[in-house]
Amino acid sequence: MKKIYAINGSPRVDFNTAEVLQSALDGAAAAGAETELIQLGTLNYSPCRSCMYCKRKENSTKGICAVKDELTPILEKLRSADAIIMGSPVYFGNVSGYFRSFMERFYFSLLRYTNPPASVLEHPIIAAMIYTMNIPREMMQEMGYYEELGRINAFSGLILKCADVETLYVCDTFQFSDYALYEADRFDPVHKAAVREKQFPQDCADAFALGKRLAEKIMEK
Repeated sequence: MKKIYAINGSPRVDFNTAEVLQSALDGAAAAGAETELIQLGTLNYSPCRSCMYCKRKENSTKGICAVKDELTPILEKLRSADAIIMGSPVYFGNVSGYFRSFMERFYFSLLRYTNPPASVLEHPIIAAMIYTMNIPREMMQEMGYYEELGRINAFSGLILKCADVETLYVCDTFQFSDYALYEADRFDPVHKAAVREKQFPQDCADAFALGKRLAEKIMEK
């Protein structure tokens, strides 16, 4: 059976990013794919150590990261995936630390320092990115999010040999279950609750459709 993995780069295992990713997996499962959600926030792992083991000419296992920790078996599974849906909250204009460390380990070990750069993957992996963020969509251009996150999409396409990395932006997210408990005067809790009630279900529906599309693509192969 075709396998689709989802990677949750949020430290919160049951909030915005996790919910949207699960909706995507539900869509993939509805189309007949086998699915699995991987929670990076539950794993103990390090970022890339720049040891360059994965680039040594005499290394017979090209594309294998030398670091051994709780991320190691995850990377092994992902290299054989048919599709991967990666999700991260946006912190300070970029992906979370959990996701960045994962990306360094996964992508750098697969990157070939050829001219032009290439990937050691033996087969293409269909990929999609889901970004969740507190800011409304109209602020994304102003804050340079499309350019910053677009670079991650470009690396994803190169390393995973995926010509079209589909992207879903989930904006104006609900950060707290009770805004009254936190110092957050810049946010209108009534507005946030309305977005959570009306827009977030649509975001999850869009994620379901995304997952279904990805599963249908890999089923065609």
